Amino acid sequence: MHISEGVLSAPVLLAGAGLTAAGTAIGLKKVDYDQLPTLALFASAFFVASLIHVPLGPSSVHLILNGVCGLLLGWTAFPAILVGLTLQAILFQFGGITVLGVNTFNVAFPAVLFGWLCRSSVHLDNPAVRAVSAFTAGTCSVLLTAVCVAVCLTATGEAFGPAAMIVILAHLPVAAIEGILTVLCVE
Repeated sequence: MHISEGVLSAPVLLAGAGLTAAGTAIGLKKVDYDQLPTLALFASAFFVASLIHVPLGPSSVHLILNGVCGLLLGWTAFPAILVGLTLQAILFQFGGITVLGVNTFNVAFPAVLFGWLCRSSVHLDNPAVRAVSAFTAGTCSVLLTAVCVAVCLTATGEAFGPAAMIVILAHLPVAAIEGILTVLCVE
């Protein structure tokens, strides 16, 4: 989900850029050279999955795959998502360069958080626990991404309150689909 250029205030843009820079630095520090092909694969999967989007006010609705990225990449989801969003901004004008930090943080932070929270359960021998954990990672990553977008919009101005609520509501079906996709990927 991309916030468009010219929507957010300067403080929100600066905060997003700073948080993304920190997350990307941590992710790059944790990259193992043997992991680079996996990182590239997920950056490209993220790029392709979010190409098919439906515009929705100052944002858009599309598959994100950040739950899967978070489960399998951990902190390195930050650089993978940053690369995917940068290519989308440059090649297709989805989002933009000035909002790249905010958009990256909004997608990568939930990926890292729920990847961390659910990763150990996904490796258990119990298929039901694995499925619930994978579904939780996929669904909650998308929902938290929608909440982060809503927070960024409302932090810019109260006039964006209705749009922020629409962003959250529009992503409820996307979250359910992402949860199912994450279960299928894990299994």
